[in-house]
Amino acid sequence: MPPFSKVLVANRGEIAVRVFRTLRELEIGTVAVYSEVDRGSLHVAAADDAYLIGPGPAAESYLRQDRIIEVAQRAGAEAVHPGYGFLAENASFARTVARAGFVWIGPPPEAIEVMGSKTAARERMQAAGVPVVPGTTAPVASPDEVIRLGEELGWPLAIKASAGGGGKGLKVVRNPDEAERAYESARREGEAYFSDSAVYVERYLEDPRHVEVQVLADAHGNVIHLGERDCTIQRRHQKLVEETPSPAVDDVLRARIGEIAVEATRAVSYRSAGTIEGLLSREGEYFFLEMNTRIQVEHTVTEMATGLDLVREQVLIAAGKPLWLRQEDVRLTGHAIECRINAEDPSNGFLPSPGRITSYREPAGPGVRVDSGVAAGSDVPELYDPLVAKLIVQGVDREHARRRMLRALGEFEIGGLSTLLGFHRALLEHPCFAEGATCHGVVESDLLSERAHQLSHETTTLAASPDGAVRERVSAIELDGRRYEVRALVPEPAYVELARRRRERAGAGAHTAGKDAVVTPMQGTVLAVEVAEGDEVRVGQVLCLVEAMKMENEITAHRDGIVTELSVEPGQPVHIGQVVCIVAQNDG
Repeated sequence: MPPFSKVLVANRGEIAVRVFRTLRELEIGTVAVYSEVDRGSLHVAAADDAYLIGPGPAAESYLRQDRIIEVAQRAGAEAVHPGYGFLAENASFARTVARAGFVWIGPPPEAIEVMGSKTAARERMQAAGVPVVPGTTAPVASPDEVIRLGEELGWPLAIKASAGGGGKGLKVVRNPDEAERAYESARREGEAYFSDSAVYVERYLEDPRHVEVQVLADAHGNVIHLGERDCTIQRRHQKLVEETPSPAVDDVLRARIGEIAVEATRAVSYRSAGTIEGLLSREGEYFFLEMNTRIQVEHTVTEMATGLDLVREQVLIAAGKPLWLRQEDVRLTGHAIECRINAEDPSNGFLPSPGRITSYREPAGPGVRVDSGVAAGSDVPELYDPLVAKLIVQGVDREHARRRMLRALGEFEIGGLSTLLGFHRALLEHPCFAEGATCHGVVESDLLSERAHQLSHETTTLAASPDGAVRERVSAIELDGRRYEVRALVPEPAYVELARRRRERAGAGAHTAGKDAVVTPMQGTVLAVEVAEGDEVRVGQVLCLVEAMKMENEITAHRDGIVTELSVEPGQPVHIGQVVCIVAQNDG
């Protein structure tokens, strides 16, 4: 008998589709929820039933606990799976689900609370004998305290949001002069993303490896680990590439960090799938970093290497079943790599590039897997995370997997917007990746950006306008006995007028202000304004922060001068090309 008759997935995009697939294999009915902008999304069509829960902004839809519970009741669901992001690590939601009579497919809310607070987690881990990075276990109250800790622990420091994760609310401070700005920025991000402005400080490890361990724990006291994942290659503390096993971990170290992960999991009476994240220093020291109390984006590489379905294990654990395998039964076979395919432009500072996908073709063949929430014609809205798809491969060893990934990246086609396909090809071609190094500094290098830009034109069909106002027609023709593929980008009338208006607005702003204007390169919401009318600024100085697709972007001065005609304020929505201010030349 299926463990549940029907499960609601309180999420969207590729993770919702991925969970639905496992539920279908278990003969469990599926329920989707969607916002107004997601009406045509793939996850809506993939479910047995789907219900509208509100407007586009997540705060009015995917974060509305009351509406999700109402839908679960209307649909006759027995359980709720939160996916990742949104309400996945929200203890209040877990309790609300249980109080409403549904099974929560995730860890106990008490474990979410302890591990959700990074300071509480550090205290619990220290008490359990788990090694943590030197730093505070209580929130810091001021920039002056940060400076004092820097003098005590040594520079650089990392300021982290107590409730943070995924790089949100994390700022590196290399000297006392940077303390105040980093402190305020970390607090602001903590409040914006997690409704908690508390921050703590720990020693910043230079060029460590980010090594995490997948764990499974049931309600019967059984806890096992499934080996490690190396997630070192990141940009702005956001993971880009993950692999298992780690190139830096041997069998002895794997056993040791696996034991640390199991101890940490037991210390909070955990149940379900989870991840113990850690840092591996250059000297081979392993420190607990945090615990992700949910399924993770990169769970797929562990599935490829172990042959296990982690979502299936989550469902069975939630249904009260004991783990069916023991630690000695776990085997890692070959090597698996995952590349996150985001809607971002690596040639323009990795800015989000929402829009319409005009063409879409996934790679296939031996050892290739794609987890995606899009298809040709799908819109990638600016309201949510820019992740479009995940490409995962498995090979007999790391080099085989690397070459297989390059082949798969070359087959992957996403037209209509900028993605990281070309970036990943450039990265996997680079000697640092082939050698299994950390690639520190390479991800942000101009050389890699140039190569990524070159490859993007080979990999991705770019639309004729930034608004995705085209559709693609593909024909095949023969000329002198040789076959050619011809692509034509045809304007879609419904979008041409919108595209024209946006170009006019951007052009008018640039024309009016000329070379003195600072304009926003993306659509988003102003988080903070760092300057005031009449301020004297220098080139590169931050003028304001704009959030776009859940990422904080700095808008900086392009020249030395005086700020005039400041026209934005916190909380204000902005469009591409909108004038932020004028930086007039200082004639004095």
